[in-house]
Amino acid sequence: MNRRISTITLLFASLLFLAPGCGIYTMTGVATTAKTITIDQIFNNTDLAPANLAQTFSNRLKDYYQQNSGLRVVPEVGELAVEGVITDYRLSNMAPTASSTNAGTSPAALTRLTIAVKITYTDNLEPKNSFKDRQFSFYRDFDNNLSFASVQEDLEKKIMDQILLDIFNATVANW
Repeated sequence: MNRRISTITLLFASLLFLAPGCGIYTMTGVATTAKTITIDQIFNNTDLAPANLAQTFSNRLKDYYQQNSGLRVVPEVGELAVEGVITDYRLSNMAPTASSTNAGTSPAALTRLTIAVKITYTDNLEPKNSFKDRQFSFYRDFDNNLSFASVQEDLEKKIMDQILLDIFNATVANW
C-alpha cells in the first residue's frame, strides 16, 4: 500500500513540474501575445463590386477576429493592425459548351465570380511578422442557367469566408 501511495505521489509531483512547460492550445492556433487589433475600413477599388461590399467585408473581418481569437478590436493604436482594399471583383465565362458558335460569342456552362483583396498587416510587437500589400483572392463558379442576381449574395459570402480564413491564417495564426 505504501508503495502505491509513493508511486501516485511521484506521478503527481512529476505532473506539477511538467505542467508549467505545457502551453494551452487553442483551436485557432493563434500565435501572438498581442491583446488588441485595429482593423481599418476596407476600401473598394473596383468598378463592379456592390457599393456595400467593402463595409460588409470590414465588419465580417472584425467579427472573425473577435470570434476566433482572444484579440480585442480597438478603433486605433492596436498592437496589431490590418488595412486593405478590394482590388478585383470580376465575372468570367468558364467551361465553354458544345453549342459555342463562331459568331464571336462563346456560350459557357459556368461563370466565375472572383474577388481579390490586398492586405497590409502590421505587428507592432513582432515587426518581422508584418507584411505589405499581400494579395488574397478566391472564386466560385455558378451555372449560367442561374441569374447572377439570384446567386450573388451566396457567392460573395462563400468567397469572403475563404478570404477571411486566409487573412486570419496569414496574420495571427502564422500558417
